[in-house]
Amino acid sequence: MTVKLICASHSPLMEFASPEEKQQEQTVRHTFEKLAAEVKAYDPTLIIAFGPDHFNGFFYDLMPSFCVGVRATAAGDWNYGPGELNVPENTALDLIRRVLDEGVDVAYSYRMQADHGVTQPLHFLCDGQLNRYPTIPIFINGAAAPMPTTKRTIALGRAVGAFINSINLENERILILGTGGLSHDPPTPQMGSAPPEVEEFLIAGRNPTVEARNTRQAKIISVGQRLAAGDKSVSVPLNPEWDEQLLEKFKNADFAALENMTEDEIRREGGRGGQEVRTWMAAFAALEAVGDYEMTLHCYEPISEWIAGFGIVSAELK
Repeated sequence: MTVKLICASHSPLMEFASPEEKQQEQTVRHTFEKLAAEVKAYDPTLIIAFGPDHFNGFFYDLMPSFCVGVRATAAGDWNYGPGELNVPENTALDLIRRVLDEGVDVAYSYRMQADHGVTQPLHFLCDGQLNRYPTIPIFINGAAAPMPTTKRTIALGRAVGAFINSINLENERILILGTGGLSHDPPTPQMGSAPPEVEEFLIAGRNPTVEARNTRQAKIISVGQRLAAGDKSVSVPLNPEWDEQLLEKFKNADFAALENMTEDEIRREGGRGGQEVRTWMAAFAALEAVGDYEMTLHCYEPISEWIAGFGIVSAELK
């Protein structure tokens, strides 16, 4: 059995806005193309994808900290999908049982809607085919406060790593994905500070009309444009220094430091979307549970037009 990892930032604005510094965009797209070729050559027999949600599939009517998709479809936001993901049901159920046995209570869904937090990296790494490889999506709440602690998130990752260790099949090729962050502050509304109609959307906004979705997405595009123009009132500015410190923690497997990070600290330093770095924490914890690893940083670009400190890394066992 072989196990590899790819963690990447995501931004739905990639197809709707271009950075003023063209080289930034070229670097990110070239990196995805390079890694897509490596994924194709690797030909994973299973992808385990840790991803967040942006109030497209998960809402406050019932908000889990963690949820495993037993069956899943693409939510279709930002034109990724719609369509079914290729989830191996029996394997997903085996993963759920092992995670529960490891002491981490995880929800599971036979009707998960996976938004661009999962589908965008699959799109770029799998030649636009969301169902190309057997994939188990694992949702980690990184948008709806209160959120799981980083310590509990890492425990989830280690429990998934225990599942990977239990497979013990010579020809298995596992790819662990983590997607989100790094510093990233999209205009995600928050309960307690939004008008009643917006709170109702946060509670039960599934399956919006095309018009409603386009209106919401236009607001996000506008924020990216204003942030790039220097308007700091619309969003927490990108924080390359914080991003680089995070990347060092992942490189050095410094899980003690990661476990000490708090929701308030992440919001202050990395913005609302910075909370998505929990997906990286779980992914690296899963890999580290299998064995010591070496991380490669492929690119880091702070791209205001995409409202993202955009990092892409990979890791392999030593």
